Amino acid sequence: MTTALTVISSLLWWVLYSSIGALFIALVAWIVLRWSERCAVVFNRTYLACLLWNLFGMLLIAGVAMHEGHIKPPFAPLLASGLLRGALVIDMLVGVALLWRLIPRVDARRIRPTSACMAVAAIMAIGFGVATSLMS
Repeated sequence: MTTALTVISSLLWWVLYSSIGALFIALVAWIVLRWSERCAVVFNRTYLACLLWNLFGMLLIAGVAMHEGHIKPPFAPLLASGLLRGALVIDMLVGVALLWRLIPRVDARRIRPTSACMAVAAIMAIGFGVATSLMS
């Protein structure tokens, strides 16, 4: 019974933290997509795409951290890991695919793949900036 409650609690916290993080990611993506597309995009679909991307990304990075054995600070060896770098490339490709496939413009056409790439690049740049400032 304790194991089941622990798993359920972990899943709830995973979804909660992903949804909080997805809100900030969606705000950045929405601003970048409005600028890049020169047209309004639907925010709730942007949030959905960012939520799915964040859920996948947290699962992927946690799996790499457990595989590498770096689940407690300091995380500098994890950031230098080649496996994490490969996982981040996969994460960015999944992010581009999700943004491109799930976000429509207000004229009901899909956003361009280059706009999705620009949004993911902006989000990852901000994320790396925040991560490196927290690490030092």
